[in-house]
Amino acid sequence: MRNLSLQAKIILLSMSLILFVTIVFGGIVIYNEVGDTKENVGTRALETAIGISVMPSVVEAMDDENPEDTIQPLAEYMRKQVGAEFIVVGNREGRRYSHPNPSQIGKTMVGGDNDRALANAEFYTSEAQGSLGPSLRGKAPIFDGDGNVVGLVSVGYLMEDIQQIIIGKILELLQFVLLALVIGVIGSILLAKNIRKETMGLEPREIAAMYRDREALLSSIVEGVIAIDNQGKVTEINHSAERMLGLTQASINVDITEVIPQSKMKEALQSERTVRNEEMLIGNKVLIINRTQILHDGEVVGVVSTFREKTDIQEVLETLSEIQQYSEGLRAQTHEYSNKLYAISGLLQLGQKEEAINLIQQETKTHQNQTKHMLDHIQDKKVQAILLGKMGKASENKVKLTIDENSSLEALPEHFDIAKLIHILGNLIDNAIEEVAQQPNKEVSFFVTDLGHDLVIEVEDTGRGIQTEHMEDLFNRGFSTKLGKKDRGYGLAIVKQAVEELKGTIEVDSELMRGTVFTVFLPK
Repeated sequence: MRNLSLQAKIILLSMSLILFVTIVFGGIVIYNEVGDTKENVGTRALETAIGISVMPSVVEAMDDENPEDTIQPLAEYMRKQVGAEFIVVGNREGRRYSHPNPSQIGKTMVGGDNDRALANAEFYTSEAQGSLGPSLRGKAPIFDGDGNVVGLVSVGYLMEDIQQIIIGKILELLQFVLLALVIGVIGSILLAKNIRKETMGLEPREIAAMYRDREALLSSIVEGVIAIDNQGKVTEINHSAERMLGLTQASINVDITEVIPQSKMKEALQSERTVRNEEMLIGNKVLIINRTQILHDGEVVGVVSTFREKTDIQEVLETLSEIQQYSEGLRAQTHEYSNKLYAISGLLQLGQKEEAINLIQQETKTHQNQTKHMLDHIQDKKVQAILLGKMGKASENKVKLTIDENSSLEALPEHFDIAKLIHILGNLIDNAIEEVAQQPNKEVSFFVTDLGHDLVIEVEDTGRGIQTEHMEDLFNRGFSTKLGKKDRGYGLAIVKQAVEELKGTIEVDSELMRGTVFTVFLPK
């Protein structure tokens, strides 16, 4: 059954159901028909027997010397009229006065079922074995003028004939059964074709596999996904959408305007335009939205929308930007060191060994001053890597990035989320470098310590400072004090979110035209 097609299954099940119902129903009908047929034949035989038993000519003939002369012709005439197999009239001793076979006249009636009529004067039907075979009989006593039983009439139908009547009715019933089966098969085929059309020709097992795959796919997608039908009812919400928008599966089959009023998905049912990377504020989150129509046979049957938080995309962009900046910084350093190597090579070729040694020592001293203290006091390799990268960026921007001599940091615990720490360090130092890059005094100071119960990070710059009225909005998404630049105001929002996820706090101390200090406390 598992390997059969949907159409074959429907036809088989429908035929089996129709056949089962037909057999049960037919069995009941046949059972009732057998009983009704016997009852009808018995009633006809009894009524015929009663009619003959009260005929004056029959009653009078019972006293004649040769009753068979009168009774035999009359009985045969009546037998042919009612279609009976035999009509036998006998006296009280059971001697026959009529019989379909004239040679049996005068002989004793057989079957042993006459006593109730002769002795008890009863009218009844019975089944017995007669001279012509098994038969269903109607028995009626014959009364004389004084009410005495002087004989009986037996009208019989052979059981074989009754069975033929029953078989004929069964054959008629079978015609209706076959007709029902044919109609059922045709209906099953049409139903199966309609279902296959509705399921686009897919078998149930294929639909189940697609459903499992779809659920797994939707669950694995980082983006939020919401789909609606052509009536605007929500048909699908994945886990990411539930998390981002605070929805539940209870929103399924609810109008999208009630779930997300500002989604514009219902309007998209009428618009042929596909929307890509549209910014939208939903709740307190800025989302990047994509919308597209769902088409089937050229008709719009729904709309699907995917979205991500802008901060997530901003993080990726900033990471790519940092990688590009690092690459450019490395190229600049390579170019700078190539020039110095050419200078050293030239000095050696000219025999100026002392000058070459002095230049090498000067470069070595500069490098050691920049990194030695950091490597001695900051033991965590991941933080070292971040700071070395930021030193390269600061050098490229002609900014002096110093590591506070009082800094100290052991290797961070394994449970510490390094990705969030990268967000915090990277954004704070980048903001500081960018702030002082255009200032006369281009200095950024970094301090870190893990003494005590908290990891303390401090980034200080010599920039313009932050105005008091901007302090409340400093960590809001999209807010920036850097005028004339687009897609800004996400760095500190990311820092704030990362600090909160690490269950820490962040403090800001700023003085106009003197600089700003960001201090982060992260519990170890």
